[in-house]
Amino acid sequence: MTSAPGSLRPASVQPRTLGDLAVAVSGSVDPADRDLLVTGVVLGSVDAQPGDLFVAVPGARSHGARYAQAALDAGAVAVLTDEAGLDLLRAEQTAVGEPSHQRPVPVVLLPTGSDPQRAAGAAAAFFYDHPSTALTSFGVTGTNGKTTTTYLLDHLLTALGRTVGLVGTVETRSGSRVLPSRLTTPDAASLQAVLATMREDGVDVLAMEVSSHSISQRRVDGLHFDVVGFTNLSQDHLDFHGDLDRYFAAKAELFTAERARRGVVVLDDEWGQRLAATADIPVVTLSVGRRGTPVGDWSVRDVQEGPAGTTFTVAHSDGRSMRVRTTLPGSFNIANAALALVMVVESGVDVGTVTAALEAAGGMSPAVPGRMEQVADRPRVVVDFAHNPDALALALEALRPTTAGRLVVVFGATGERDTTKRPVMGRIAVEGADVVVVTDDDPHAEEPAGIRTQVLDGAREAAAAALPGRDVDVLEAAPRALAIRAAVLAADDEDTVLVAGRGHEVWQEIDGVDHPLDDRVEARAAVADRAQRTTKEHSE
Repeated sequence: MTSAPGSLRPASVQPRTLGDLAVAVSGSVDPADRDLLVTGVVLGSVDAQPGDLFVAVPGARSHGARYAQAALDAGAVAVLTDEAGLDLLRAEQTAVGEPSHQRPVPVVLLPTGSDPQRAAGAAAAFFYDHPSTALTSFGVTGTNGKTTTTYLLDHLLTALGRTVGLVGTVETRSGSRVLPSRLTTPDAASLQAVLATMREDGVDVLAMEVSSHSISQRRVDGLHFDVVGFTNLSQDHLDFHGDLDRYFAAKAELFTAERARRGVVVLDDEWGQRLAATADIPVVTLSVGRRGTPVGDWSVRDVQEGPAGTTFTVAHSDGRSMRVRTTLPGSFNIANAALALVMVVESGVDVGTVTAALEAAGGMSPAVPGRMEQVADRPRVVVDFAHNPDALALALEALRPTTAGRLVVVFGATGERDTTKRPVMGRIAVEGADVVVVTDDDPHAEEPAGIRTQVLDGAREAAAAALPGRDVDVLEAAPRALAIRAAVLAADDEDTVLVAGRGHEVWQEIDGVDHPLDDRVEARAAVADRAQRTTKEHSE
């Protein structure tokens, strides 16, 4: 079996009968179809290959059965669905005038009242023979820090001699096979295929981001984590969850016996404290040092910052400790590094072994694409994924102490997402930067100018209320590439330009069309043009 573009599948699979798959999900199938062989399981019609079982479940906007014909045209041989999906399939067959001598498409029908989303994970896990059982698995959730923490886990586990698979916002990696990720967490069928690929590639440990969407939509069904970690929680994704309590509830579900064996919780916000008190699996706590928060089982101590990075100690109340060095900037990256360390120790690795591995690896300083990624020196240009209020504030806070000149921020807000955070981000930008350039993020189907206006409203209100003597320039520039270029060209050598919101992303969606746009590429091009102009001016 070969992998379709944008997917990872094992090269060799054991076909399963449709009857066996029906039993695995407590479904029913026509006796005449029980012996039909299936060679893959997919939830997305674009991923369908010959021999697949297409899982058609209700989605946020439409039922997956509406896309069944596309999957069948691509070679899928059967459909797993509920009663609503079966009705849609029959209506489709009637509409196209199916010849009477042809049998209807083979269907595994789920029992009334069952959860179709749950069935997708169960079917795929059964088909691939429960691949997660071959891996030690680490899952990281929270609003900010998931990507960096999984890369830190990858870095540390590799230093320990493990073969690591990675699943997250930036990429999906199994051995030497790497693909850009379409979602932070793949759908349930794709995830099981990825885990089976990892098993085939000799991967023995998994570091994975777990989004709130993936928990709510049951994408991680069929996977039981050995250790899960919680970073923090702040305003984000309220367009999906509705409010912070429901957003928290989705995250907290990862810390249940159904999903994980053990947890590590950062206590530095009220949500971490709530989770530590309510989780129904064994958890240990970690405090990083935010004033007024409780001291955890593990805590960060003796932080020493210098031009070459930050050194700190992660200590347990029982006397165990690890001295750590990282070049990743910001207090939030101390928290991410400490969380990764404690998760590995809580998985059963001795503190002395971890310390020796860190010394051999030169500390905890992996390259994390689009996360506080410095792409130029003069002026310093940093690209970061900060796309919500808390992340933007933390990024600006991290860069301010090491900025000799002005701190410039270029950012926007995503379309068709939580609108309430737009003016808040505008205010935060003014509070943290000297020059604020409001531009477009991913507008999706929204009018970009309207989004910018909402961000600008918050920025201008904050600028008008700024303390006497503190003047902040608030500018509007679009499209985004032009805004980045203008900010870099106007910057002095001692300035810092933070390009926030998109990080590693290389496509910008505008009205349903993806346009190539990489903030890092645009920033480097602008810096090169600026240097060329400066050289020319000096020679004249």
